[in-house]
Amino acid sequence: MSRISPYERALGERIDQLHPTLRRYFSSVPEGHVGRGEGVFDATGAPRPWTRPLLALLQPFGAVYGGWGRDVPFRITNRLEGGRAVSERLFGFPRGEWTMRDSVGLNAHGRLVDEVGAPIGVVASFDLDVRDGGLRLTSRAVGIRIGRVRMRLPRFVSPVVTVNEGFDAASGRQRIRLTVDAPLVGRIYQYGGSFAYRIEEES
Repeated sequence: MSRISPYERALGERIDQLHPTLRRYFSSVPEGHVGRGEGVFDATGAPRPWTRPLLALLQPFGAVYGGWGRDVPFRITNRLEGGRAVSERLFGFPRGEWTMRDSVGLNAHGRLVDEVGAPIGVVASFDLDVRDGGLRLTSRAVGIRIGRVRMRLPRFVSPVVTVNEGFDAASGRQRIRLTVDAPLVGRIYQYGGSFAYRIEEES
């Protein structure tokens, strides 16, 4: 299995255009090491109350949070397993902790694919764009995953997932913002905030 991060493989030489902090984040985590980060999400979840019961169906599987929170502390853990970038994000909501799990790899066309939640969850493929030292991911296709079965959503109902990763020089922290926008409806899910990140030996 490849020991090269799928982000490195998808970006190619463009990874050198990233801010050094982001370059380290998206590069391969060395064997025997793990990436860890702590921060706060300014806002996270479903901003429209009527969408929350539907999104809550995916919450037990670690895909999306079917609620809404502000100033939510979180921790992230990144590993490279079998050539895939595997992440866990632990959200500290007032009502209790919730863990989001995802696994990123490449499809047969070399495009980045993120599988969020298991065994039921969301699958999205992305186009990548490096801008001013940051990374922008825009979904090309979105689907639902049930076990090994994947069902691509038709374009007329498929939401657009956008992820912006950057570095804030004023605070010295990494910033992330994810938004999910559905046709005719608008914003149905989001999270965004800042965090500090390090790579250390796994104990």
